[in-house]
Amino acid sequence: MLKLIKNVKIFNPRIPEPKDLLIAGQKIVALEETDQIKLQGLEYQTIDGCGLMAVPGFVDPHVHILGGGGEGGPATRAPEIRIENCLSCGVTSVIGCLGTDSITRHLSSLLAKARALEIEGLSTWIFTGAYNLPTPTITGSVRSDLALIDKVIGAGEIALSDHRSSQPTYEEFLHLVAECRVGGMLGGKAGVAHFHLGDGRRGLEYLFRMAKETEIPVTQVIPTHITRGRSLFDQGLEWLKLGGLIDLTAGLEPVAEGEVSVIGALEQIKSLGWPLSRVTISSDSNGSLPVFDDQGRLVGLTVASQKAFIQIFQEVVRKNILSLEEASELFSSNAASFYKLPGKGKLLTGYDADLLLFDESLELKEVFSQGKWLVQNGVVKARGTFSV
Repeated sequence: MLKLIKNVKIFNPRIPEPKDLLIAGQKIVALEETDQIKLQGLEYQTIDGCGLMAVPGFVDPHVHILGGGGEGGPATRAPEIRIENCLSCGVTSVIGCLGTDSITRHLSSLLAKARALEIEGLSTWIFTGAYNLPTPTITGSVRSDLALIDKVIGAGEIALSDHRSSQPTYEEFLHLVAECRVGGMLGGKAGVAHFHLGDGRRGLEYLFRMAKETEIPVTQVIPTHITRGRSLFDQGLEWLKLGGLIDLTAGLEPVAEGEVSVIGALEQIKSLGWPLSRVTISSDSNGSLPVFDDQGRLVGLTVASQKAFIQIFQEVVRKNILSLEEASELFSSNAASFYKLPGKGKLLTGYDADLLLFDESLELKEVFSQGKWLVQNGVVKARGTFSV
């Protein structure tokens, strides 16, 4: 059924006056002045958008949709994500990844989970690979995964500067990035190499070497978890200065000692006058958050959640750190652009009908995903196949 959202404020791009927005199937098919869309003789559903603000559905580019963890043994494997978890936090698109565990979790299972979430109502993609290099693949190589499998848009998360990494050589790192670049070209995809950064002293050394010694564009790689320490974040700022991209991991505030908060990171980037257009934010949801002592022993373990994702979005707008349009670009448009996600990240005619409606206090009221009205007045209406 057609859905007509009336008299709603549109952000990204910012449109000054309230508009009427028409959804047909999975697409936005009209965006007009109020009362200008005529639907005589057609059956449609009207949604009152008065007093509400529309932004694109959030794109979360780093999610352990199968669950992550396992660093403390089988009982510490984190659970799979559920569609309800995503929708309640405004996430309508996800990029799934493996992590430390490529032994008991497999890329074929990751692909199947992504397809299941899409059937249930989300838009999904995945990274091929896991922490280790050489990294696991589905077809035998990163290049062929990118060229042949629709949902594979890059490789990740590959671990660097971390005691859980496979301690890859620079040549192994470079070969992976080259495979991503060519595979992406063959598959018409972004082909991004997405790197997990630990707190090891080497930091972004391999990335800077690549920029200095090769022809590969700096935009071919995205380091994540870049705020886990001051030194690493400072290197991330240098990477931005070179024209590179960085991903900030959303976490509940306040942060642990030695870490940089996402809000603090955004404030510093803005104060330097550097564009936020080369920054994304991800949740690392359903990945484990292990705590190790000085001897490398696991002493604590929690699970990341997308709740921090939406809370940071709300906080940066409420505190006037970012405008609503800037925040929506950071949480949606940038990732859609970096990863070449068709139809995502903007509220324009012809784009996918993935949109969020917030009230003036920035409480999430309505969520449309793939054109379906899945959160109504703050209540999640969608249910996973096995949800009770």
